[in-house]
Amino acid sequence: MISHTFAICAYKDSPWLEECIRSLKRQSVESEIILCTSTPSRYIRGMADLFGIPLYVREGESDIRDDWNFACAMAGTRLVTIAHQDDRYHKDYAKAVQECWEKYPDTTVFSTDCAVLYGAEPGKPGMVQFVKHVLRFPLRLRSLADRTWVKRAAFLFGNPVICPSCTYDKEAVGEPLFQSPYKFALDWDNLWRLAGLPGRFICEERPLIQYRIHDAATTKACIVSHERAADEAAMFRKIWPEPVVRMMMFFYRKAYKAYGA
Repeated sequence: MISHTFAICAYKDSPWLEECIRSLKRQSVESEIILCTSTPSRYIRGMADLFGIPLYVREGESDIRDDWNFACAMAGTRLVTIAHQDDRYHKDYAKAVQECWEKYPDTTVFSTDCAVLYGAEPGKPGMVQFVKHVLRFPLRLRSLADRTWVKRAAFLFGNPVICPSCTYDKEAVGEPLFQSPYKFALDWDNLWRLAGLPGRFICEERPLIQYRIHDAATTKACIVSHERAADEAAMFRKIWPEPVVRMMMFFYRKAYKAYGA
């Protein structure tokens, strides 16, 4: 069996952390589970003790890139999923990871589709999810998905890959895994960079993760603070001339309403 770790990034005291851990404990194929944080608390330590999983504490100020890189580094396996504390994973997520690398051992990034949770309630698939499904089409061309132009084709109009659905082969891509200066678009920037390296991107178009949207989520906070718009405009400028950037951002700002912002 290929070694794999779920590295949960815990930030402050999320009411959804226990759900996340339970979903990882229920996997049909066993993986390592670790808990990582830069905001240690009695609650987080209690969750680690309750479920018998290792807790690693990063010293220093909280930072999303540094926290994710720390979680990746603490995983003692080749494959690592940076699990977000608010989300739930389907029982067959780890099984799909195993099957992916058994069939395509040159895979560097594996991802899946998601179902959306609005707080505690499941949401209905909307236009944003449909658009992401369409944009991911190149990644479904598995025989070609080891070519840079095919991988990057999926990211020309935005990032259609759900960040917490990703598993990375850190031996193949190297560390630190996340090198982007962005706060919101660091995962898009990172995938654009990784697409330029040798290896295959695989997307499993089954919703093997439930992605939660809520008022305290980083996504919504970045919209309110305008960091998301600034980061996404910067990413488009890496790819497109300025007139196209302005047109793309016009439609993107309308899509922010899907997050209640």
